Amino acid sequence: MSSNKGSAYGKPAGDTDFRKKYDLDEYAAKAAKREEDEKEERKARYEAKIAGKKYYKPLTGDETETVARNATQDFSKLVGTSTLVPAGSGVGKKGRGAGFYCEACDLTFKDNKQFVEHTNSMQHQRATGHTGSVRKATAEEVRQRIDTLWERMQANKRENVVSLKERLEVRKEEEDKEREEKRRKRKELEERKRAEKEKELKIKTEYGDDVRVEGEHDEEDMMAALGFTGFGSSKK
Repeated sequence: MSSNKGSAYGKPAGDTDFRKKYDLDEYAAKAAKREEDEKEERKARYEAKIAGKKYYKPLTGDETETVARNATQDFSKLVGTSTLVPAGSGVGKKGRGAGFYCEACDLTFKDNKQFVEHTNSMQHQRATGHTGSVRKATAEEVRQRIDTLWERMQANKRENVVSLKERLEVRKEEEDKEREEKRRKRKELEERKRAEKEKELKIKTEYGDDVRVEGEHDEEDMMAALGFTGFGSSKK
């Protein structure tokens, strides 16, 4: 009996049939290009340092003009939260670490002020595909911008007025409930005292004034138990 160790498709399976094949020449060319770019960048950084200037990545021609941010960053949402950071993930500002991370520049900042200053820097602008220069707005664009800001301010005022009015109404309802609860307790106390008084009068009416009502002569009984039968005058 002969054993067939071939593949299920009718031909023997080799060791490299299911492995991904790489073009070594292509990867070697990419590595050489990367090394050349890094060498030129190091040279440019050194020349900028010698000249007392700060190095920025050269423009490629695909950048757009810098525009104002249309979204605000609410850092208050991060108060009381925690973030897990892998050990050794960041060294200094480089890499993702504990703090505010800029993915475009691969930098981490310890406080929000440094992070905001970084987002306004030329380094971040170049990394995000902006030239760093701002286009001069026309008079019509300025008027439209003023109208937009004015409408936004009026909307915020209306919202604040509504919110204040709602808060005052809620507070008024709470005060009314508190007053009603006090009136109810006071009324219950008065009714209980009136019922006790009526019960006392009814008992005395039926049995006479000599009948001792519960709690009526507690103070006199206590003084008698202590030996104080009365306080007479020494004058004769």
